[in-house]
This record gives sequence, C-alpha cells and structure tokens, in this order.
Amino acid sequence: MASIEERVEKLITSKVEELGYSLYDVQYAKEGKDYFLRIFIDKPEGGIDLNDCEKVSDGINSLLDEADYIKEQYFLEVSSPGIERVLRKDEHLQNAIEKEIEINLFKPVNGKKQFVGILKKFDEEEIYILETENNEEIEIERKNISLIKEKYNW
Repeated sequence: MASIEERVEKLITSKVEELGYSLYDVQYAKEGKDYFLRIFIDKPEGGIDLNDCEKVSDGINSLLDEADYIKEQYFLEVSSPGIERVLRKDEHLQNAIEKEIEINLFKPVNGKKQFVGILKKFDEEEIYILETENNEEIEIERKNISLIKEKYNW
C-alpha cells in the first residue's frame, strides 16, 4: 500500500498544477504529539509568497477532506521548498547535478558525518560528490544519508 505522502501527492498534483504551481514535495510527520502534512510548492519565477500558499491550501483542503487518507488530526502547512532545498527524490537530485550540496550522515565516513561538495552523479545505491574541502571525489551510500540539501552560501 502506498504511503500517505504518495497518496496525497497523487491526489493533489493536478490541482496544484491547475492553480499555476508545481508540487515539489509532500511530507507527513509526527512531531511531539502533533501530526503535520507539509506541502511544498514552487513556480518558475518570482518565488512563493504567503498568497501563493493560501491559494494552494484553499484549493486542496476539500480534496484532502474528501479523500480522508489521514485519520489523525493534523496541521496542513503549505510552503516553498526554500533556498536550501531538501533533496528527497531522484528528480530533486537530478536537478541538483553540478550544484553545491550538503550531506549529513547517520554513520561517519572517513571520520566525518557531514560533507559539502558538488553533486556529480547518483544511482540507486550511491551519491557521488566532489568534496569542497579536499577537492576529492567521495562516494556515499544513500542508506547512510540522514539529510541532503542544496547549499546556499550566505
């Protein structure tokens, strides 16, 4: 059976696109005693503002209520994926090729649990980066990655 995230994504994608946005990601998480359904939207130009989030929230609310996939009480949050986008899907990784990324690990590799580098390629098992610090190519097992995101140099 598909996860709640997958079911919600399939349910709302066409509505989000009809409203003029693209669906970047869907996350369903329990934090403390509360559940959150987070919808991340994007558009080609101008970034996402509060009005965009409200428009999409209003547009998908009835779809979510009718489908009733989530039995627990939850908070719906609609937002931008942000400038330092979390890369959870292959499509996200593909769009980040040759960009600087930050990777956090569950277990250390070469004595480190965090790497910053240019994403060179990836496959089902591994992520390959050119590490910024040492200018060397590093191969990291995907199952060891706790977080991977685009890096923005403030």
